[in-house]
Amino acid sequence: MISGAWYKATVAGPDDRSIDTVRTVAEVRARVGAWRAAGDTVGLVPTMGALHEGHLSLVRLSLARAGRTCVSLFVNPTQFGPDEDLRAYPRDEAADAARLAALGADLLFAPGTGEMYPPGDVTEVSVPGLGDCLEGEHRPGFFTGVATVVAKLLMQVRPDIAVFGEKDYQQLLVIKRMVKDLDIPVRIEAAPTVREADGLAMASRNAYLSAAERAAAPALFRTISAVAGQVAGGADAGETAAWGEGLLLKAGFARVDYLTVRDAETLEPVDRAGRPARVLAAAWLGEARLIDNVAVQAGARKGHRPA
Repeated sequence: MISGAWYKATVAGPDDRSIDTVRTVAEVRARVGAWRAAGDTVGLVPTMGALHEGHLSLVRLSLARAGRTCVSLFVNPTQFGPDEDLRAYPRDEAADAARLAALGADLLFAPGTGEMYPPGDVTEVSVPGLGDCLEGEHRPGFFTGVATVVAKLLMQVRPDIAVFGEKDYQQLLVIKRMVKDLDIPVRIEAAPTVREADGLAMASRNAYLSAAERAAAPALFRTISAVAGQVAGGADAGETAAWGEGLLLKAGFARVDYLTVRDAETLEPVDRAGRPARVLAAAWLGEARLIDNVAVQAGARKGHRPA
């Protein structure tokens, strides 16, 4: 049982580093306030834990861009639907703290649900339009949960920069829109997707894949990359996306929630390359719902469609 508002997680390693963990808004504000008084800039990396190399790349970017880095760890219940995996979501705070300490992160903010959503808390933040399509269609309320908790974290920590990954591309756009519309004084930094050697985007939910499913999973990246190449070469976006869905089903995916080509800023559907665009997809392998996206490089050379 951990007592008090904060404790220090000690990490055995060559540098014998440790990281302080705070659990209340008052404590994180006090710590960040001390940094600011010393003239430091502050970076925030919001996470839900179960940290992998993708998360760590975000932390490294924050460490490079800000004098101090705070990483938040909070499995946010408001972004899980009634049939989703809140209880099963992987959790290992001690291992996460060790990884962050080894990188040299300065602070772990790990509040409980009661701290983030105290009794009587009713305010929500939504981003209509960007938050209603794609993930918003298949996971109603998801982006309201995301926008609300991110807005809270930004106001609690008050960072100069906050780092998010391009793997969750729609989420990145929603957060940028929210920050702009609410005049929140923070710069949102986007970090490239980190992939396994076979192309699979790193994600906490990859742990749900069986060995056979893991072997099939790289087909998602191969397929959306092929779709992006075809569209960049002048192919019709809708027809090519439908072809890509067929490839995923043939590769062993049970269901494709969407595979689509959208404007890179508005997420409006596009017919052909001509302005910055993105191929976005979400598909199921067993119990795992995988999402990924790639940019359409306008003017790229059109390749051959794989069988």
